[in-house]
Amino acid sequence: MKIFPILAAAAITAAGINEAEACSRVVFLSDSTAKDEVVMVGRTLDWRTPIPTNLYVYPAGISKQSMPEGPMLRWTSRYGSVLAVGYDGGVTEGMNDRGLVMNSLFCKTAVYRQAEKGEQIPVVSLSMIVSYFLDNFATVNEVAEWLDKNEFAIAGQTFDGGTVSLLHFGLTDQTGETLLMEFVDGHLNTYRGRELTVLTNDPNYYDMKAIHKYWTNIGGTHMLPGTVTSPDRFVRADFFINHVPKNVDSDIAWAELSSVMANVAVPLGYELPGSPNVSSTQWRSISDSKGHKYYFKFTDSMGDFYIDMNELLLKPGAPILKLDTSDHSGYYGNVNKRLKKSDGFTPMW
Repeated sequence: MKIFPILAAAAITAAGINEAEACSRVVFLSDSTAKDEVVMVGRTLDWRTPIPTNLYVYPAGISKQSMPEGPMLRWTSRYGSVLAVGYDGGVTEGMNDRGLVMNSLFCKTAVYRQAEKGEQIPVVSLSMIVSYFLDNFATVNEVAEWLDKNEFAIAGQTFDGGTVSLLHFGLTDQTGETLLMEFVDGHLNTYRGRELTVLTNDPNYYDMKAIHKYWTNIGGTHMLPGTVTSPDRFVRADFFINHVPKNVDSDIAWAELSSVMANVAVPLGYELPGSPNVSSTQWRSISDSKGHKYYFKFTDSMGDFYIDMNELLLKPGAPILKLDTSDHSGYYGNVNKRLKKSDGFTPMW
């Protein structure tokens, strides 16, 4: 595993960067003058075809595995979590009851560590990787320590009629510390720090910092890049999340972060001729790490709804719960009462 400090790279412009499927991740951190510390993680999911997404609540004490056979990771969940599950087969993101948030975003330059024939390295399915980290760790520091001592390979099916699942990952804990994970040329690169408040898609994070530096030198008060490409969304999100008031309570912080996420969302129905990979925002989530509330909004819904983890039984022995979102038109506010006992989702190994 390579660990990179956030250093200034040679400045390059976005002109040569290929457009990618659009997802954006933004972290709101209150400042030292705020009465109460706020840590919230916003995320948009954008794709060219619908990705049915249901929400699951998993308690602690559930036995799981990272693959159906062969060398794998096996574990019993230490923490309960709320999970967004695409196609009822793979975890896109989630938050555990210790406030650790993990999101997976598309990154078409990802080249995973593969297990060679006969190699005994454990293999982790992309459908289960988010669950593994949320089930086993409470902080970014714990995740970093585990990654320093362990190596794993990645496996994952295609979806959406054949799209390869190429992803990178962001984790943030209650302290506001963030860890980014990217696979580059078969190696896992990580970046860590409270300043890592934005993640979009391509290019990889090291190259993205160079683009960001270019725009920082220009200044954003009078000009910001306005397209829906990944670098442009990164620059806009970074500028705005660092230019909204940070000495606010959680309600105002939620509203500020919601507005930043709207600024980097791709309008419903928007298409870029010749670039079918630029896609409309399907939904937006906000994970309140300190308040233990998970907010969700489909683009075509009238309002936000949320799951309040404070009101749920997440200890071993509690049932798995599911929120079926196939008809979400009436969902608004606290939806805990709409959660139904359920079997767990079936992983798309």
